[in-house]
Amino acid sequence: MEESTTKEKVLKKIRDALIYKTDNPFQNIDFKSPIYSTLENSNEVNFAEELTKVGGNFIFCENETELIEILKSFVTENKWTNIFCLDEAIQGILSYAQIPYQFEDKDFHDLKVAFTRCEFLIARLGSIMISSKQTSGRRLNIYPDVHVVIAYTSQIVPDLTQAIEKIKEKYSNNLPSLISVITGPSRTADIEKTLVMGAHGPKELFVFLVDDTEMVQ
Repeated sequence: MEESTTKEKVLKKIRDALIYKTDNPFQNIDFKSPIYSTLENSNEVNFAEELTKVGGNFIFCENETELIEILKSFVTENKWTNIFCLDEAIQGILSYAQIPYQFEDKDFHDLKVAFTRCEFLIARLGSIMISSKQTSGRRLNIYPDVHVVIAYTSQIVPDLTQAIEKIKEKYSNNLPSLISVITGPSRTADIEKTLVMGAHGPKELFVFLVDDTEMVQ
């Protein structure tokens, strides 16, 4: 009986709060000004440093020609097999580099390495913003052992605030049903405080950043 009485008291307080609204006592708080200091290094350098700190791998390419050459070496040296890619632009790069890949659903469950693009790179955090609107969808960011992201310097923003603003501009009133941020390979220390890599997603994360300064001018 006491529990029911306590429950009713809580519900009454909630109802009263909904009926009798009070003025916001913090109306003058500035939510728009930056809360961080300006980055000391360039966005590219800062992103590379932060990504490396969280266990990611950063590779800078001066152009797409260099990207193709480096990818050839990476695939051979790391013995990457069962590569999966749904993005047509990246498929063209892989084909030009003569790197075999799969893209049909029947090959999905055997994939080891996934190639995707991203929405934006967040320099301060070394993080990657992705969304369900991308050709790769939701699966390729979490299913493979190795996640390879192909990105361009024009996609780097200083902070999460700018990334959110830009994705709103990009999709307007038709925002993706999923917008997420990846920071390094998947990891957990929930069990006996032992760090386990790849617990809920890829064990390895690679970001190939291509300089497209001349391309976007």
